[in-house]
Amino acid sequence: MGQKVDPRAARLTLTHNWSSKWFAKDDKRYREFLIEDFQIRELIMGKLRSSGVSRVLIERPVGKIKITIQVSRPGMVIGRGGSGVEELRKAIEEKIGKKVSLDIQEIKQFDLDAYLVARGIADQIEKRYSVKRAMIQTSERVKRVGALGVKIICSGRLGGSEIARREKVVVGSIPASTLRANIDYARVDAKTPTAGVVGVKVWIHKKEESKE
Repeated sequence: MGQKVDPRAARLTLTHNWSSKWFAKDDKRYREFLIEDFQIRELIMGKLRSSGVSRVLIERPVGKIKITIQVSRPGMVIGRGGSGVEELRKAIEEKIGKKVSLDIQEIKQFDLDAYLVARGIADQIEKRYSVKRAMIQTSERVKRVGALGVKIICSGRLGGSEIARREKVVVGSIPASTLRANIDYARVDAKTPTAGVVGVKVWIHKKEESKE
């Protein structure tokens, strides 16, 4: 189970929570909400990629859509006088045709966020940085800021090689089958011009008392 299942799925309500919180009364409404959530996340992740967006949380109280964006650089999202948030809100409303409210949350320890760590490694791979060196340096930095363990796997035509291979770095403990263990997980694709797509997977074992 620990190797085949997204570790966050097995820990819902224990150390993690759902990214979308709403109830649909019928199949038609469910499809509508699901497509809207996908469009909202796609738009936000595309526009704010350089701002360090980790998660987009969507709630639907009666007649409203509340979007919470967890980001490592909130100043880049908010903009001068809140102009950035207002521009983003208008773009989302134009995309889905509904009124939304935005809330920006800062991620204090971005080195303990699996998605941001994976995104950082993917960016280095796209810039032709040494894959093994990027993995080792990143794992040491994550462990240094307080993680109990970190595992990083990169797979694909690493370094432009003809045959695809896999590199793996593990520091500390990653108890994937222990449900009370707070393990964050993310998968990101690095799109290189010569070697195609390189997959980056990151597991971070956080302290048990730190819950999302």
